[in-house]
Parts: sequence; C-alpha cells; structure tokens
Amino acid sequence: MTNEEALQLFRQTGALLEGHFLLRSGLHSRQFFQCALALQQMPIVEKFGAALAAKVRPLGAVTVVAPAMGGLVIGQEVARQLGLRFIFVEKEEGKLVLRRGFKFAPGEKCLIVEDVVTKGGRVQETIDIVRGNCGEVTGIAMLVDRSDGTLNLGAPTHSLIKLHVEAFPADNLPPDLVKTPAVKPGSK
Repeated sequence: MTNEEALQLFRQTGALLEGHFLLRSGLHSRQFFQCALALQQMPIVEKFGAALAAKVRPLGAVTVVAPAMGGLVIGQEVARQLGLRFIFVEKEEGKLVLRRGFKFAPGEKCLIVEDVVTKGGRVQETIDIVRGNCGEVTGIAMLVDRSDGTLNLGAPTHSLIKLHVEAFPADNLPPDLVKTPAVKPGSK
C-alpha cells in the first residue's frame, strides 16, 4: 500500500479532518487523523493491517504491544495478520501501565503498534514499559507518522503514511488558527 493509497482511504472514510485541532502532544494543527472513523470498517482495518504486517514481518517479533486506546484496533489486526500474541498498555492515573496480568518473557521480542504518532510520547512510554519488564523492542509500526519521519525512537520504525503536517505550539499560532477555536476530537 502506497502513502497515497492509505491517504485516500482516510479521505474516503472522513477520517482526515481539516480545521483547528489541539493534539495530544499539546501542539495545534490544521489537520487531524481521526483513525477511529477509518478503523470502524473491517475491510479497511484488514487492508491497513496487512500492509503494516508486510513491512514488519522481518523484524521477528513474537508479541504486538499497543497503547490503548488508539493502537488497539490496528495493533490487534497486525498481530492477527502475523499470527502473534497481542497485548496492550493502558492509562492508570494518567500514565500508561501494564495491567491485566500481561507479562513478558525475558528478551521477548515485541513490536509496538500505534495509530498516529506526532512526537512519540505514548510510543516512548510503551517502549519504556516493555524494556522495564525485560522485553525487547524489535520495531515500531504506525498508520500515520505525523513527524515526517523525524522521530528517532531507538528501533526500526515503519508507517503507512509519512506526512509533514504543520504543528504549532500554543504560543506561536498562525493568524488563521488564532481566529478559530481549537477542538480536540481525539481521546481526552
């Protein structure tokens, strides 16, 4: 699947929004990827999952780990496509943690899967959890890399969409965004 084919699926499903958005990272943007709108269609989930699985298969992971909520659907589908175990980390008191009895074997090779990454904060938290529990991160996969490929998370990174999406700190907004109230359509 090419970058443009993946973008077209986001457009067709109404999952690529235009306006003034406040991102989880604290930055502001004119575009927002509402992955849940694309991922509510199982044929699209399968296409995205197959495309990501093809990119990461050589990494040799045995477990897929996703940060909840955003990474759950696509993480589970990538795991299904690869025939791997799937687990997730979730928020507890505002911080991602490993719960529900999930454990890693020492040196267990893990692939982290997320929906959209801008600065990589939730992915880094997930990496820290895997490593802190004796797992090994073999790679990171995401639907959308909003960093335009500038992230360095210390492991091979793969995405379906690599895109430079302008993002601005709150104290340095362009005039058109200053005039428009920001919305936060993602998870709160």
